[in-house]
Amino acid sequence: MATATVVSAEEGEQDRESLTLPLLSSQISNINSTSQVAIVGANVCPIESLDYEIAENDFFKQDWRTRRKTQILQYIFMKWSLCFLIGSIVGLIGFFNNLAVENIAGIKFVVTSNMMLAERFGMAFLSFTVPNLVLTLFASIITAVVAPAAAGSGIPEVKAYLNGVDAPGILSLRTLVIKIVGSISAVSASLLVGKAGPMVHTGACIASLLGQGGSKKYGLTWKWLRFFKNDRDRRDLVTCGAAAGIAAAFRAPVGGLLFAIEEMASWWRSALVWRAFFTTAIVAILLRAFIDICFSGMCGLFGTGGLIMFDVYSSNVSYHLVDVPPVLLLAVVGGILGSVYNFLLDKVLRIYNIIHEKGIAYKLFVACTISILTSCLLFGLPWLASCRPCPSHATEACPTIGRSGNYKKFQCPPGYYNDLASLIFNTNDDAIKNLFSKGTDDEFQYSTVLAFFITCFFLSIISYGIVAPAGLFVPVIVTGASYGRFVGMLVGSHSNLNHGLYAVLGAASLLGGTMRMTVSLCVIILELTNNLLLLPLIMLVLLVSKTVADAFNGNIYDLIMKAKGLPYLEAHAEPYMRQLTVGDVVMGPLQLFRGIEKVGNIVHVLRTTRHNGFPVIDEIPLSETSVLYGLILRAHLITLLKKKVFLSSPDASGIDAFREFSAGDFAKKGSGNFDNIEDIEFSEEEMEMYLDLHPFTNASPYTVVETMSLAKALLLFRQVGLRHLLVIPKISGRSPVVGILTRHDFMPEHILGLHPLLVRSRWKRLRIHFPRLFSKIF
Repeated sequence: MATATVVSAEEGEQDRESLTLPLLSSQISNINSTSQVAIVGANVCPIESLDYEIAENDFFKQDWRTRRKTQILQYIFMKWSLCFLIGSIVGLIGFFNNLAVENIAGIKFVVTSNMMLAERFGMAFLSFTVPNLVLTLFASIITAVVAPAAAGSGIPEVKAYLNGVDAPGILSLRTLVIKIVGSISAVSASLLVGKAGPMVHTGACIASLLGQGGSKKYGLTWKWLRFFKNDRDRRDLVTCGAAAGIAAAFRAPVGGLLFAIEEMASWWRSALVWRAFFTTAIVAILLRAFIDICFSGMCGLFGTGGLIMFDVYSSNVSYHLVDVPPVLLLAVVGGILGSVYNFLLDKVLRIYNIIHEKGIAYKLFVACTISILTSCLLFGLPWLASCRPCPSHATEACPTIGRSGNYKKFQCPPGYYNDLASLIFNTNDDAIKNLFSKGTDDEFQYSTVLAFFITCFFLSIISYGIVAPAGLFVPVIVTGASYGRFVGMLVGSHSNLNHGLYAVLGAASLLGGTMRMTVSLCVIILELTNNLLLLPLIMLVLLVSKTVADAFNGNIYDLIMKAKGLPYLEAHAEPYMRQLTVGDVVMGPLQLFRGIEKVGNIVHVLRTTRHNGFPVIDEIPLSETSVLYGLILRAHLITLLKKKVFLSSPDASGIDAFREFSAGDFAKKGSGNFDNIEDIEFSEEEMEMYLDLHPFTNASPYTVVETMSLAKALLLFRQVGLRHLLVIPKISGRSPVVGILTRHDFMPEHILGLHPLLVRSRWKRLRIHFPRLFSKIF
């Protein structure tokens, strides 16, 4: 989804190349890595990193010394207040999304059902297909035209943001609105997509917007908000927003918290966990209150509050050692299916990217084609299923007419139901409830469950890549549930577990095989099903399926991030990085500034490079030898130039920085708002003047010697959340700075491009350690 370059000391040349060349030029089939939204096709958008590091310059230190206890209490109070607002707003949106989907899809299913009862089958087909097409087209148009960054799940983008990747537009107000509206339309259109991923993105957008620190444009200039005008606090809020998104989607507050920690956040601390827990608790309390209102019948004909709660609790669930072998087999096959699912989805996204880059018309054509294909399959497949007599012990009306339920009539005569229609002519949530239901072991036929599994497996893969908000969580759950139900039917009376419980384990196995999470998925499933007795089996299934799938490829979100070109830094270092030093990958030319620099030189460098950070050195007479003073950011330089507080001569007298500037002048602006050096005009006299950089330079930047291994530098870079890492010489007497390491320098494409022999050595090691695998492949 975006170019994998970020601003660095050497990026003047690299940035120009990165905007025109793919990262892996030898692989023509790769996703376009020059586009921030490559999956949906877009204009070239360069990516930068976020400034998580605190710039400890003299000005910053003085500002903190002058802060009173009142201001510190204001900061703490606002942090908790924003967490409360995030939880409240995300909870409201989650409730609204479920209510909207239930009512829109419910009306469509009732109209279609009425046509079927009247035996007007042609009109029934049109009543089902046309609304699906209109809803899909609407979601695709608003996404492609208004906010292309809203396409897809949004989880890979938020995960990359929390890793330090600042992709343009992913957390904007426009993206938020389109994400909400588009997700409702796409899910209501009977596409095999979910709303959990979009809810995570929605929560992150809300958190980011609340953490903008106010807005002069809209008159939101309350001084308390200024504390959050930095990337560190925004990152914490976005983490809370992502946790709230999962909590709202599944009504799983603890699962949402663990999901944010295990899968989303690259950096966390105990205080952040406590605030995220508070946020998800607010979501859970709010949803519980609204669901009670809906149960009283105040949410419309179809709206019962939804919010995915599959109650399969059974007080008499018992299992023994004889049940373990089929569960293990289910987990192994689930892991293999998950890896195949990831492989196919990755290939489909690459194909879609080629089509989408041809223009909006092609994006809409793909979306409409998928919608028509989905409608034809969903409407046509139940005709192949035979009608079954209603069971005498049914706990609900059979056949089900005019509402969701386990026994859809479709084309069957009175007293009979169509078991495949019971799965297809419902929302995905209701289909999962039907599969998870206890006491329904005789409800479905073998062919029905198998046909539904195959349909969901492939439709969810081809539906995800359309230009519309679409999640993967629910499609994977419904696909895995049908797979687990089929396994339960095959095992039959040889197991103590009923078919509904096998459906739960099947959903867990496919989730583990695709998303490769353990703790968070385990808790989410337990909160979804309200069945703590299944905990040991769910843990076993997740561990086995994840282990099996990891032998083939990565998790689905990492594959999507790689396809989109997001420069994500992994938590581990590749083995070849231990063979290299930082001096082997850092590149020039390096732009330096003196402590007191000529204005003309600063303006020239800023206009001719895209560097974000510049080393500042002191030379004679300010120091006895050339020494590194620190690092100054591009945004701070532009702020200094805008104020035009210049010196007439290069002496060390300096200016009274604390009188001329305030802390707000150097605060990080909101997304989409930034100053540009081209917008500032200078006279010839001003270009000959000087600027004292000392008070605004970070005098304690992170530095490493040029002989440090690249693997060790990567761990430091990621764990601390850096944007720049200065490389200094091992031997004194040389230039005080060798170069600057940035995110780009740790990307495999950059490293292997500089040292192509490492590619051969890596394949050689794989051949040595996995000879059987290579003998089968080659």
